[in-house]
Amino acid sequence: MRAAIYTRVSTRGTSKYGDKTAFDQNPEVQEAPLRAFIASRGWTVEKVYSDRESGRKSDRPALRQLMDAARRREIDVICVWKFDRMSRSTAHFLEIIEGLRTLGVDLVSHSQAFDSTTPMGKFTMTMFAALGELEVETIRERVLIGLDYAKRHGTKSGKAIGRSKRVFNRDRVIELHAQGMSTRAICEELGLSKGTVGRTLQEAA
Repeated sequence: MRAAIYTRVSTRGTSKYGDKTAFDQNPEVQEAPLRAFIASRGWTVEKVYSDRESGRKSDRPALRQLMDAARRREIDVICVWKFDRMSRSTAHFLEIIEGLRTLGVDLVSHSQAFDSTTPMGKFTMTMFAALGELEVETIRERVLIGLDYAKRHGTKSGKAIGRSKRVFNRDRVIELHAQGMSTRAICEELGLSKGTVGRTLQEAA
């Protein structure tokens, strides 16, 4: 089995452990036990991929290279210390899982005792992929509902075009104008802008 190690450290440079190097700041702390695990399984470390990026960021150089290597079938299994090293976004993590499952690349999370090379691990990985598919379908359904709403309300995005229309009694504007009240007086009486009153009277003409 050709194994790839993926590590990620956060972008922050401070440590709450004083002189000790914090786990999130030192990729070697993640890499060492992963190498030992890979050796114990009789696998070969093909390459170590390491990012210094936030886990919320989906487009990371090393992660991109790792997935490219998986697509080229250069690796058989990816080993990480924890799932959150790959992503802190559930949607993005599920997307990665689905991609690996499709490519036939296994995933091992050392500290969480997850190993998709085992039958139970493969089952769990399939469940993860199913959750990802459900998430995509849910988003798609929301988009379709939004587009339908937009279509029925005369917009393409579902958002109001320009300023939202002011809710007021148009008949009252016309009535006050018929009584001889000036536009300015109507504005003050109803708390409307001159443009709103003007457009109302123009539409009623």
